[in-house]
Amino acid sequence: MRVGTRESKLAMRQTEIFCRRMEEVNPGIECEVVGIKSLGDIDLTSPLNQMSATGAFVRELDDAMLRGEIDCTVNSLKDIPIDVAPGLSVAAVFPRDAVEDVILPCPLEELPAGAKVGTSSVRRVEMLREVRPDLDVVPLRGNIHTRLRRLDDGDFDAIILAKAGLDRMGIDRPMAVLDRHRFIPAPAQGVIAVECRSDDAATLEAVRRLDDRRTRLETGVERGIMKMMGAGCSSPVGINAEADGDTVRVRAVSYGYSEVPRRVERELSVDYVMDELLDIAEYLTARRDSI
Repeated sequence: MRVGTRESKLAMRQTEIFCRRMEEVNPGIECEVVGIKSLGDIDLTSPLNQMSATGAFVRELDDAMLRGEIDCTVNSLKDIPIDVAPGLSVAAVFPRDAVEDVILPCPLEELPAGAKVGTSSVRRVEMLREVRPDLDVVPLRGNIHTRLRRLDDGDFDAIILAKAGLDRMGIDRPMAVLDRHRFIPAPAQGVIAVECRSDDAATLEAVRRLDDRRTRLETGVERGIMKMMGAGCSSPVGINAEADGDTVRVRAVSYGYSEVPRRVERELSVDYVMDELLDIAEYLTARRDSI
């Protein structure tokens, strides 16, 4: 099985995790890893929110899969556009890892006024400006190691990253976890996903053995709301769903749709209907005043 992935260390690590699990549950299958450079890895100057419509981190992988050069791709689910490319499908999502953002090297409240904080996420920018308008929030692109190096070099007083990526890379250094209920994560944050061609029955059957039901439910809610909002991977929106028994608790925040941020906390049944997600989406986009 030819497995496509970006060439960053984190992407390769996530692909190693996939290959190990794939070979464990599908005896006889051997994975061949194929590294592919994505637009998001090549262009490190353009803001991500200006690149989101192209699927900055997956387009080249999708094209290679559609040409038959690879059989599947491994990505962070939050980087996969809501409208998956025609002819492809998300065959598996792995059990969710840590969903939270972290700030390095110290808690947010310990930063002095005017401290320079680096992040590439407009969602994180808006959350920081809401809580600490006295900070100097500036763009920071690059892979995990590039960002950590720039922090160590003194280019920034602090940076914000996803905890899951640091955990997967085994990076242990001073950091503070941001409260997921206040700093609401991006939809599908902390989840590894696998895409396959929709007509490749053999690969689909093998990959689907890795699919996690709870994570599929939670991310389905998160990405469903985002789709109804018309939002993209780099929109200033946080949505997090937590499944517990027969219920799913949804917390969400949006910026830029109204004069003040809009926040939602709502409990749904696992048998929710799409109109309930639409209610949340319309409130977050200021198309309705209450839910």
